[in-house]
Amino acid sequence: MENKIPQTISKSINFIVCFVSMFLFVSCATTPGEIAPSRSAKIAVVLGAGASKGFAHIGVLKVLESHKVPIHMVVGTSVGSFVGSLYAYGYSPYDLQRIALAIQRDDIADYIIPDNGFIKGERLENFINTRVKFTPMEKFKIPFYAVATNIQNGEEMIFGRGNPGRAVRASCAIPGVFNPVMIGDKYYVDGGVVNPLAADVARRFGADVVIAVDISSGVETPPPKATVDTIMQAVDIMYNKIASLHLRHSDIVIRPKVGHIGSSDFSKRHEAIMEGEKAATEAMPAINQIVEKLRQEGRLSQ
Repeated sequence: MENKIPQTISKSINFIVCFVSMFLFVSCATTPGEIAPSRSAKIAVVLGAGASKGFAHIGVLKVLESHKVPIHMVVGTSVGSFVGSLYAYGYSPYDLQRIALAIQRDDIADYIIPDNGFIKGERLENFINTRVKFTPMEKFKIPFYAVATNIQNGEEMIFGRGNPGRAVRASCAIPGVFNPVMIGDKYYVDGGVVNPLAADVARRFGADVVIAVDISSGVETPPPKATVDTIMQAVDIMYNKIASLHLRHSDIVIRPKVGHIGSSDFSKRHEAIMEGEKAATEAMPAINQIVEKLRQEGRLSQ
């Protein structure tokens, strides 16, 4: 009985010593007034839907890269997935500009007798897969996510693995223009039906800062004269209304002035790129402020 009390006291003393040692170790890990660094921050670029207006995305990426803004994630809907997939794979914005100015409508549009759409979509799929050398999305240089819509139940679907051409084709499959795309046992159409500016998707996948590029605002085009033009104009209006619901998930919203460019107008691609550059340049002071703050906090590795 006499030996048990000293042993209990000894154990208590050892526990206290260990606790104090741990406290002193942690206290010495940082200097007074210094906060221990948090995890590295992730900056996401979200590229919105808007068909031919999407050439503006290239101009935005040119400016971000020229200012050395680190990009850790790319999320794209519809044409945003088209541009975003190539950028995330590893093409520079200047490479994208060369591709954009050389691309012809027939390179990505395989017209068919209208049957649930005017365009089959296989050429679009092959265009992407060929240029990324059939690399699966999970092996891209930058994590990439394409937004599509399950046409059978209306649910949003995010593709971040597997066949990039098929994912982009699904994300771009505007209802009534493109055939729905079968992936697995389900059919998918344009992600813009449910989420044309998927800033919330970037948040869900861990983005701390979201830079969204909205090309859906300010729709001001002449009255449509063909069936496809009418569909595209209606879709643009839908994009604009739905995108406004997702802006609250963004830290920075870049709005290129491309509302006057028709969704199927390839003739103004250079103008769209220029508008993207202008809008991004105007947003750079706010972006630089965020980036500099993260660097001062030690949360950016590049």
